[in-house]
Amino acid sequence: MSAPSHYDHAPALKDLSLGKPTHYKNSYDKTLLQGIPRSLNRDELALCKDSLPFVGFDLWNLYELSWLNNKGKPMVATGVVKVPFDSPLLIESKSFKLYLNSLNQTKFATTQDVLQRIEDDLSECVKKQVCVTINDNLDNIQDTLGSFSGTCIDNLDIEIDNYQLNTHYLENISEGESLSETLYSHLLKSNCLITNQPDWGSIAISYTGKKLDHEKLLRYLISFREHNEFHEQCVERIYCDLMHYGQLETLSVYARYTRRGGLDINPLRSTLQCDNVLNTRLVRQ
Repeated sequence: MSAPSHYDHAPALKDLSLGKPTHYKNSYDKTLLQGIPRSLNRDELALCKDSLPFVGFDLWNLYELSWLNNKGKPMVATGVVKVPFDSPLLIESKSFKLYLNSLNQTKFATTQDVLQRIEDDLSECVKKQVCVTINDNLDNIQDTLGSFSGTCIDNLDIEIDNYQLNTHYLENISEGESLSETLYSHLLKSNCLITNQPDWGSIAISYTGKKLDHEKLLRYLISFREHNEFHEQCVERIYCDLMHYGQLETLSVYARYTRRGGLDINPLRSTLQCDNVLNTRLVRQ
């Protein structure tokens, strides 16, 4: 599948390393990082940068983080990066991987030095302060697999014959009395905007408002299966479509994507402050 037409000839996508043969550097190089303007899809969604209808963040988990200490001994760690929803740019994932690889043969005196270097470089890349945490004590990580809470809609017995993004499934999706519920699905799949590689994810939708039709929602989510956009863009599109068609009072859309190149991306967009959302790894991650 090709990218949506509103991305055609976008200068910000033209010079990306994504989808091109790449030389891996083994010494620190912050210029490897590449940012992509969030406006590329927000303009198409008629979102104003000064009055966005949501808050949230992009949560990245780093599983292949390594560097050398001052004696040349390799160090390994895991990391978490939180990029604010209102940063002008998002991080392009391949460039992030290349950047992290450039740390592998680079000496740092302390873990804090590594953290500060990554935090500064990512903040410069996205033009907004980014938060980074690093855990270099791998024997002290209480990492257990989790799951979404709420109602899974994947077991609905429906027939599917369309895998092109279709918002018509959301027409008349809400009816009846107002309630609060969380619905989730593991059937979310979209494709990379540049390479067409599959992006696999699970998504949780928590809302207050008139009850959403579960079958219509599942059909809509499955219609992303051959859609080409980045993870963060898909989540914002889902959020905006549900708010428009569902006329919801509150809404949170949280997607957790499977990792690629030692990174997973987990965007959250919500009407509510969401600082306490757990970073719980799902079984496919």
